[in-house]
This record gives sequence, structure tokens and C-alpha cells, in this order.
Amino acid sequence: MDKNSKRADGSYLPEWVTDENEDTFATIVKRGVMDSGKGPFKSRPEKKGEPSVEEFTAGIKENNKTLLARAITLVESNSASHYSKGREILKKIGPDPGKSLRIGITGPPGAGKSTIIEEIGLELLSRGHRVAILAVDPSSSLTGGSILGDKTRMERLAREDNCFIRPSPSGGTLGGVTRKSRETIFLCEAAGYNVILLETVGVGQSEITVRSMVDFFTLILNPGSGDELQGIKRGVMELADLIVVNKADGNNLKRAKMTRGEYSRAIHYLQPSTEGWEREVIVASAIESKGIKKIVEIAESFENNTRGSGIFDRRRRDQAFNWTISLVENFLKDNFYSSKIVRTRLGEIREKIIDGKMLPTDGAEELIKSYFKS
Repeated sequence: MDKNSKRADGSYLPEWVTDENEDTFATIVKRGVMDSGKGPFKSRPEKKGEPSVEEFTAGIKENNKTLLARAITLVESNSASHYSKGREILKKIGPDPGKSLRIGITGPPGAGKSTIIEEIGLELLSRGHRVAILAVDPSSSLTGGSILGDKTRMERLAREDNCFIRPSPSGGTLGGVTRKSRETIFLCEAAGYNVILLETVGVGQSEITVRSMVDFFTLILNPGSGDELQGIKRGVMELADLIVVNKADGNNLKRAKMTRGEYSRAIHYLQPSTEGWEREVIVASAIESKGIKKIVEIAESFENNTRGSGIFDRRRRDQAFNWTISLVENFLKDNFYSSKIVRTRLGEIREKIIDGKMLPTDGAEELIKSYFKS
């Protein structure tokens, strides 16, 4: 049967319809019409080419949010060509001027991090700051996908001209941040955002990585009994410059104050996270906007204190070196797994380990030997 001939009703059959099911095929397929360029439905204009490195750099410095978002996509991309261009943009922008305040915010799931971040962001905007919020969402270990819902949860902030919100997938990276969080922070600062709020995926033993990226580290907790102390890693508490017991409202108010007391006693046994700074434990309510001003005031006091003592600049230099080490580690890991011989031998060694014919230690040794021989 000629599939290109019209049926009685003027429709056509797709190529994959067989002669046997022609009569039972219910879908109507009709030819389209060529666009004449007239009328209300005109062809879309052709997409412009990718901006050059110079155009990206100029746009970012002029706070063009579209180009900023696209530049972040380049540095986050796993494509070598994309990341190469992103790196060129970073070079053009130049060294970190150190004029911003980087605030890391972590806490267990359900502590209300996104809600309290929106309130903090609004308070900072009211004080004349320009705020960038980098929210890291966990990636699925099965599909690799992320929901990236923080921008929809922060509706009021999303409407503010002086605020930029960027949700990013963790990509399975430990530390509560993405592999390219440092690059994203750098680009936002180049666009003129002088306060960066970095929200991690949640609290845990590995979430302390964010400490090496930020100036001021805040831990958000739920009201609870003393048993909750057992669920929070000591390392995270030691690194916090401020501990906030959120949801101190309604029936939770009494419990929140009790939790504050328990944590206030506990931190006396911990080393200070920042030299010359005494961490506090406070209560707050994001939904009632209580305690939000105090959080911002403490962060501003911390910045003034550490800039005056020289600790701020010293920590920034450490952050720059940590970034260097992170880039080296990422390069070596990518280079290892992109090796043709490693990719070839990986499947073979995997089968042997699964079948119990090889120890994992021997498998690792074989892969490393193969890599260095390639």
C-alpha cells in the first residue's frame, strides 16, 4: 500500500502502519502547510549563535542574569568543550576581589532550610545587599536526576531584581555541594552579588566540605529533645559559626527553647570554629519571620570582626588553595575514568569481583596498573 496516498477522509497513514491494521488505526494524520510568513503564526526566528567568551564576560559583569545562568551551565557541564569555555570565562573575569560574604547553610531534612533562607534573603535585600542563592538538590542514585524545586519554593525572592536563585544537582558529589559550586560562587560574585547563600543537600558527616567554600557557616536544626544531639555529627557542630533552632513557634516554642539550652551547653565542649569568634545558639521562626534580623546581624558582626582581625582574608586564601586541590582531584578522576583501557577493563574486573573470582583490592590494583600502562 502506498502510504503517501490520501485516505478517503483526506488523512494519511504513518509509515509504521501495516496493511493488516490499516482499518483499525484510529489516529488522523494530516499534512501540514508551508509557512508563508503571513498571519498570526509566523516562523520563530533562528537562534543566535553561542555568545563568545568576551560577550559572556561583559554580560556577567553587567549582571545579565541570562548570560550568568548560561555561564554556570557551562562550568557545571560534563562536556569537555563546555567546561573549557567556562574556564576561559573565569580567566577573563580575573581573581577574586574578596568583597562578598559567603554564607553556608546546612541542616537535616525538614529543618526548614529553604524557608528560612528566603526570609534571610529578603532581610538582606531590605538592607541594600544583592543576594545570590545557590541551592544544591540531591541527585538520584538511580537516574541521576534532581527535582530542583528551590526556585519555586522561594516565590517572593524569585521576583526580586537584586536576587539570583540557582538550583543545581549534587550529581552524587559528597560534601552537600556540587563539584562546581566554587565556580558558581565566583561567577555570581563577578555579577555583583555581595552576599552568597549556599544551601547544602542536608546534614551529615560529609557536609563539612562546604566549610572550605564559605566565610560564615550556619547550622539549622529542628526543635527536639536531647536525643537529637546524637543524630548530629560532632564535626558539623564544631564547624558551625552559628546554630539556629528553627520552627520556634506555636506548640514548638517551648521545645525550641529547650533545644537551644541543650545545644548551648554542648558547644562549650567544642573548639571554636573561627579564631576570636564565639558561636551562638539562637531560636527563630521562618514562618513568623522571628529571629531573622538577628541571624543577619550576627553574620554582619562576624564579617566585621573577621575582616578587622585578618582572619577573613586568610580564610579566603585558604579557600582559593582548596579550590586548586579540588580541581586537581577532579581532573585526575575524570582522566582516569575516561581512559580507554580503564573503560574496557572495568566491565571485565567488575564481573570477576561479582562472581567472587577477584578481591576488590586486586581489582583496584589491576585498574591502576592498566591506567599507568596506557
